[in-house]
Amino acid sequence: MTELRSRRWFADEDKPGFVGRSWLKNQGLPDHVFDGRPVIGICNTWSELTPCNGHFRVLAEFVRRGVYEAGGLPLEFPAMSLGESLMRPTTMLYRNLASMEIEETIRGNPLDGVVLLTGCDKTTPACLMGAASVDLPTIVVNGGPMLNGKFRGRDIGSGTDVWRLSDDLRVGRISMEDYQDAESCMSRSDGHCMTMGTASTMACMVEALGLTLPGAAAIPAADSRRRRLAHLSGGRIVEMVREDLRMSQILTRPALENAIRVNAAVGGSTNFVVHLLAIAGRLDLPLELDDFDRLGSKMPLLVNLMPSGDYLMEDFFYAGGLPVVIRQLKDSLHMDAPTVNGGTLAENTANAENFNREVIADLDEPFQRGAGLSILRGNLCPDGAVIKPSAASPALQQHRGRAVVFEDIDDYHTRIDDPDLDVAPDSVLVLKQVGPRGFPGMPEVGNFNLPKKLLLQGVEDMVRISDGRMSGTAFGAVVLHVAPESALGGALALVRNGDEIELDVPARRLQLLVSDEELQRRRQVWQPRPVESLRGYSKLYVEHVEQADRGADFDFLRGGSGAEVVHSGH
Repeated sequence: MTELRSRRWFADEDKPGFVGRSWLKNQGLPDHVFDGRPVIGICNTWSELTPCNGHFRVLAEFVRRGVYEAGGLPLEFPAMSLGESLMRPTTMLYRNLASMEIEETIRGNPLDGVVLLTGCDKTTPACLMGAASVDLPTIVVNGGPMLNGKFRGRDIGSGTDVWRLSDDLRVGRISMEDYQDAESCMSRSDGHCMTMGTASTMACMVEALGLTLPGAAAIPAADSRRRRLAHLSGGRIVEMVREDLRMSQILTRPALENAIRVNAAVGGSTNFVVHLLAIAGRLDLPLELDDFDRLGSKMPLLVNLMPSGDYLMEDFFYAGGLPVVIRQLKDSLHMDAPTVNGGTLAENTANAENFNREVIADLDEPFQRGAGLSILRGNLCPDGAVIKPSAASPALQQHRGRAVVFEDIDDYHTRIDDPDLDVAPDSVLVLKQVGPRGFPGMPEVGNFNLPKKLLLQGVEDMVRISDGRMSGTAFGAVVLHVAPESALGGALALVRNGDEIELDVPARRLQLLVSDEELQRRRQVWQPRPVESLRGYSKLYVEHVEQADRGADFDFLRGGSGAEVVHSGH
């Protein structure tokens, strides 16, 4: 074992060591805990403002048990918590801020290894981005999904059924009493969304990357095996420190490729793209937007979970969870990739067994073929855009229609239910100014509701285009992450009502059917919107955030800084 990093704080017999040991002793720590044992930071994203992570104080205690049992010293620290259900204007605005806090907290303290407690959507990428920048031995313990929602004899899924129920309420198919009853039935235990939304996608991503113990992604938060996993992870991180098994040794280019292919097979969220790009950037790993299409678009959909299917994460766990999917994809994955438990992906999944083929399909009979995320190009998105074919209406994946343009989210809210809105079922709805800089923060509004008058006609899906994101729990023929965004004068900013737009997913094309000459004329008169008075972090964000095709991270955070502290203040 190499010299422990924490010894630079605690081994000194002079003033610095006195300070480090003495002040920690006010927490009741005895002399022998400073005898050279690994110091493990438990990064806790618990908050009552993040309901998905509301049980993390309990999980942290089980991690602590494991650390002590293995001969380490656990020291828990808080991190900015990002709760998708409550935080405004969008947690994506603060993902980079949380990652900076986590990075600096890890680097600036006497930690030899880190356990990341993650759950709600942005806490996972934020923690990984921050930890990757420092590159200590790191293991992830996610909080797990909620139990299945139960409403009047059927299962309902968080997020996915919110969109359905809210449309039903708008057109009078259900009453307010029904709606409120469903509200109480949907979220009935600790945990994050139990659909294959972004939280579940991130949990699967982390397991596919090898950064969590095998089988961790799908264990329900309410299941005692989740706490057992936390205990075992606490023990394992101490061993990882002794082995000097760092994050960069696991998070490699082959691991990224594995995650992309697995994400396609589970029907994962489009948010996976922007987060994995940002994580890779922190380690200077090569990863391009087109890699997601090249590696993932031809992969089969093996997991029958909402929003692409019928079941929920609890069912996925009982069916065998992610190890079953990984084992089935073994011929497409780098199965020799190392993982945090010391074994390879192949070794960890060798005995995985499928207990329910209605939930996890066999490779030769998938639920869909070629169902991974598609990357679109064209004059409307020269730097790319993303669509999730498995969650989109097949009939709309090759479509031409007349644009109905909303200049920003306020314009959309004002006009979408106007009975005089000039819109038809074959129209293409376009929403501007919801990109990283334009909003700012790139909110999950890309799956915006359809016009009420069309819902009343029975229309269930339309092509929607924006520079924003959508919730991983959402569905529809939704084109997202258009780059460059409209706020920067990307072609999306030039779209006008009545323009013809062509979407061709098989050809990977998104085209504004307007001549180059006309677009040039429009560009000459286009003016960027005046930036509202910004201060503090929002100002920093707008000035330094990169576009979606680069992961929407800050330009000054690409590449890690390592664990060295240049100067000591004692």
